[in-house]
Amino acid sequence: MAQYDVVIVGAGPGGYVAAEEAARLGKKVAVVERNKIGGTCLNVGCIPSKAYLEHAHWLHTINKSQKYGIDVEVKSIDFKALRERKNQVVSTLQNGIHSTFKSLKIDYIEGEASIKEDGALYVDGNKMNYQDLILATGGRPFIPPIPGLDQVDYLTTDSFFDLNSLPDKMVIIGGGVIAIELTYALQALGVKVTVLEVAKDILLTEDPDARKIVKQAISSLIDIHIQVKIKEVSSKEVILEDGSTYPFDQLLVATGRLPNTELAKSIGLEFDDKGRFLKVDDYYQTSKPHIYAIGDLIGGYTLAHAASAEGIKAVRAIVGQKERPVQMKSVPRSLFVSPEVASFGITAEEAQDKGYEVLVKQMPFGFNGRAIAQDTTDGFVKLIVERKYGEILGCVVCGPNASEILHQVLTLVESEGTVTELLSTIFSHPTVSELVQETARLVVSEL
Repeated sequence: MAQYDVVIVGAGPGGYVAAEEAARLGKKVAVVERNKIGGTCLNVGCIPSKAYLEHAHWLHTINKSQKYGIDVEVKSIDFKALRERKNQVVSTLQNGIHSTFKSLKIDYIEGEASIKEDGALYVDGNKMNYQDLILATGGRPFIPPIPGLDQVDYLTTDSFFDLNSLPDKMVIIGGGVIAIELTYALQALGVKVTVLEVAKDILLTEDPDARKIVKQAISSLIDIHIQVKIKEVSSKEVILEDGSTYPFDQLLVATGRLPNTELAKSIGLEFDDKGRFLKVDDYYQTSKPHIYAIGDLIGGYTLAHAASAEGIKAVRAIVGQKERPVQMKSVPRSLFVSPEVASFGITAEEAQDKGYEVLVKQMPFGFNGRAIAQDTTDGFVKLIVERKYGEILGCVVCGPNASEILHQVLTLVESEGTVTELLSTIFSHPTVSELVQETARLVVSEL
C-alpha cells in the first residue's frame, strides 16, 4: 500500500496545479479523479467553449470583411469538423497534464473516492494512506425546479459539448456568462437562439457600462427576454406564465453551478452559515487538521485560475511556506464574446462603501487609432482609482483582446504600482493598449 505525502481528490485546474506544485516541492503526490483529467474547465467548460467561440469569431470576421470590399462566401459549415477540432484541443491539453504528471512522478488514479469519518480515504474500495488531503472536487450544473423539465431531454453545460449536430432552434434558460458565451457561438454557426432569463437582466456579474455595450452588440443576433416567469416546459417548447411560448429543437439549461460537497459532508466538515460552501482558514485548511479545500467548494470566484492559485497556496501552507490567501480583488474575470469584457478589483460603489475617495475615468475605443483601423471601436477602458495615493482599485476593459489588455494593469497593481506608473511606461504605437495609458492620463490630471 503506497504512502503519500499529499493526495488530491479532483483533477481540475485546482487539483492538477496543486499536485504539480506539491511534486516540485518534493512531496510524493497522488491525484484521484472519477471523470476526466482536467475537470470541468478542460472538458466541458473554459477550453471547449473557447474553441467554439473562436469559430464564431472567424465567421464574424468574414461577415465584417464583406462591408469593406472583400467578397467572401461561406458555402457551408461542417460542424463535425469543428467538433473534431474542439476534441483535438481538449485531447492535446489532457495529454499535456498526463505528461507533466509523469515527469513529476505524480500518480494519477481513476476512480471514485470515499472518506470515512476518521479521515481514511478509499478509492473504489482500496485504501490510500496520506499525510495531507486536498479536496478539489469542483461543481456540477444547477438545475432549477421547473415543472416538466424532468420529462425533457435537455442539455446542461456539462452535456452541451457532446452535441454531434446543431439544432435549428435552441432555447437557453439562463443569461449568465456561460449561457451568453454559448449563445454567441451558436448563433454564428446558424442556430436560431432564444435566451430566457428570470433576473432583471443578463450578465449581472458584469460592469453595467460593459453590459450595455455587449447587449447592443448581440441583441440583433439573439432573441433575449429578461424577467421571465417560466410556467412549465414541454418536449417542444418553454411556456411562460403570461402564455407566451418559445419552441425549440434543443433546450439548454445554463443556470449556474453547485459545488460537489458529498465527500466533505461525509466526514462532517464545517460549512458556512448558509450551508453551501466549506469553511477554510487563511491557508485553506478545513475544520479538520490535514484536510484542505479549494475551488468551487469554498466559494468566492469559482473560476479555473482562482482554483489554481488557491491550490498552490494550500500546498505551500502544507510545506510550511504559508502565504496570504488569494485576494478576490486580484482575480481577473472575463467574458469572451465580441466585444470581450475583462475586469478585476472592486466597483466605484464598493470602493465608496469602504471609505475610499474615488476617481473613475474611462476612455472609449473610438479614440484609439488601432481600434479605428480594426473597426473595433465598441468598448472602453475604465479605471477606478483612490485619490490620495493613486492606488488602482479596479479596472474594466470592454473591447477586442480585453482579457489580454487587463493583465497589464493587474500586474502593475500586484507590483504595488500606482496609476502614475502607467504614464511613465512607453507603449508601442499603434496599439489598443495605449488606451490604458490615455485613461490613466485622465485620472492623473485630476489627482
